[in-house]
Amino acid sequence: MLGRVATIRDETRLRELIGSPTPLVAAKIADRLNELTKEFILRSPFVCVATAAPDGGLDVSPRGDPAGFVRILDERTLLLPERPGNRIADTLTNLLVDSRIALLFLVPGVGDTFRVNGRATMTDDAALLEASTVEGRTPKLGILVSIEEAYTQCSKALIRSDLWNPERHIDRSDLPSPGAIMRSIADPELDADEYDRERAERYARREGLY
Repeated sequence: MLGRVATIRDETRLRELIGSPTPLVAAKIADRLNELTKEFILRSPFVCVATAAPDGGLDVSPRGDPAGFVRILDERTLLLPERPGNRIADTLTNLLVDSRIALLFLVPGVGDTFRVNGRATMTDDAALLEASTVEGRTPKLGILVSIEEAYTQCSKALIRSDLWNPERHIDRSDLPSPGAIMRSIADPELDADEYDRERAERYARREGLY
């Protein structure tokens, strides 16, 4: 059992340990995009989306598509298309109650990330969503994000993790398979091998991606 642990409970003590940002760093947080920061969104094929749950919990969900899939409608507005998923829909149901949203954009091979914080609403406007069509499929829903904060994050985390180094990539077979995990949690009678095989076949056919 974990014994008594020293904890940090106020910002004064926190700042004693980590210090404060320089004026230049503090000034980088903008309330809109510009022609330079737009490039991080246009080049990104992957974004992590954070929302707040009605019970006070938090959720982070991955989104991915061809680079530039998060569309820039203007300097303060983004459109994130909603593709088929597992239908648990944590992000979407959270936004029905709490409009706060945070996005973290990654660009393959680049250490810097780009962060957007703001408010979001959902739309099913067919005309607006038409430009997000991929492989002949137009999304039924999209998330409109009104930007409140937008800024780059330095590359220290990516350097430390060596995330983009192919020599550090892990073979998927070294980790438990989706079927094995599902069997251990949801259904002890599940045929994990069959589950994994059928899932891989669906993905190979690109079934359910769009």
